[in-house]
Amino acid sequence: MLSLHKLKTTLFEAETNAPLVIFRMLFGVLLAWQAGLLVCEGWVKRNLIDPKFTFSHIGMEWLQPLPGTGMYWYFGLLALYGLLVMAGLFYRFAIIGYTVLWAGVYFMQKTTYNNHYYLLVLLCLIMCFLPANANFSVDSKRNPKIKTTVMPAWCRYVIIAQIAVVYFYAAVAKLYPEWLNGTFTAGILNKAGRHFEIGFFRQHWFHVFIAWAGLLFDLLIVPLLLYRKTRVLAFIAAVVFHVFNGLTLHIGIFPYLSLAMLVFFIPQEKFRIYKPSGESPVVVKKGRGVLLYFFVPYFILQVLLPIRHHFIQGDVLWTEEGHRLSWRMMLRKRSGYVQFKVQDKQTGKKWTYNLNNTLTPVQLHNMKTKPDMLWQMAQRIKNEYAAQGKQVGVYITSKVSVNKKPERLLIDPHVDMALAEWNYFSHNDWILTYEWEK
Repeated sequence: MLSLHKLKTTLFEAETNAPLVIFRMLFGVLLAWQAGLLVCEGWVKRNLIDPKFTFSHIGMEWLQPLPGTGMYWYFGLLALYGLLVMAGLFYRFAIIGYTVLWAGVYFMQKTTYNNHYYLLVLLCLIMCFLPANANFSVDSKRNPKIKTTVMPAWCRYVIIAQIAVVYFYAAVAKLYPEWLNGTFTAGILNKAGRHFEIGFFRQHWFHVFIAWAGLLFDLLIVPLLLYRKTRVLAFIAAVVFHVFNGLTLHIGIFPYLSLAMLVFFIPQEKFRIYKPSGESPVVVKKGRGVLLYFFVPYFILQVLLPIRHHFIQGDVLWTEEGHRLSWRMMLRKRSGYVQFKVQDKQTGKKWTYNLNNTLTPVQLHNMKTKPDMLWQMAQRIKNEYAAQGKQVGVYITSKVSVNKKPERLLIDPHVDMALAEWNYFSHNDWILTYEWEK
């Protein structure tokens, strides 16, 4: 059993900071690319400029996009911060700035929720605490006092731990029938097959192969990268896996970010150019407080968040309760329709609310199958009529299909959603559950 003394020695043993420095450069480029990509592809316009309002995370409805062309300037600043991180110029200021602004983007809209956007928030947050500008940076040239070629080993371990959490829970989430039998991957690969005109992409055997390959990759890649005898094979598998995903899934910078993080698995002896000359102590004592008081609670939270849905009634694939922040990546396809009925509480008159006058097509498409967004829309409708001096009830008819299963009612149509409350930590009774889910 690893003793406390041995653990401390391992965590604070001096290592070359080459992996961290190289990653900083790659990460900065990817951060700038991410900001520019979302503008050029029209994502910013569709999700932040065109809508009359955005579906922010519950409790953060006050966080809305800047008016006019403000969000273009916002993303321009993000791109600038990314370049500053890459160069190591005003590094701490730049990485904190990017973290705050990107967290703002993440929390101000969930219409196109993406686990990769969440991962970017976490990696930026981690990088705020790491001495990534201690070498090969403008900062280290301007201030030679911070220049060093070593770092405590925990700086590398926290990145590896974050990678391990993501992959492990992504693997666990895939352990359900529609993934294991290739049902979900069939939809993705059939579409990719039409795009690339590759026949076997439509074959069932290939759907099952990709499903199991994805599961095994997520489950085993980190241990295989850590084990010396399987490291080369794991590197090759990682490159093939992420390049394949990049070509077929079109998920932005994530495959390239994953490849950049492989630098933390390269053995220390491979970085000969960084070999310290007389400045390599046995132990680097810096960062004890950060490790103990930030990273220990941080990783406890990272381990607990993805399992919270097990303590909430119903299947998370259906209810969506506990889905976010849990690395449940690309697991299901939801479709359906929704209708909002409004009733004047004084006259009893009922009418159908026209969602097309309020929401963009993208917002409507994503809202109609997400309970939390449906609840938020009901609250907005209530407030809209309250501003006109009317007290109304709001009733939702929402039928949803998951992975092409038969449609079922998602929301209890008899519940006045204007009065319903959102429960963060347990099941919301107005979300219907069914025995067949279990």
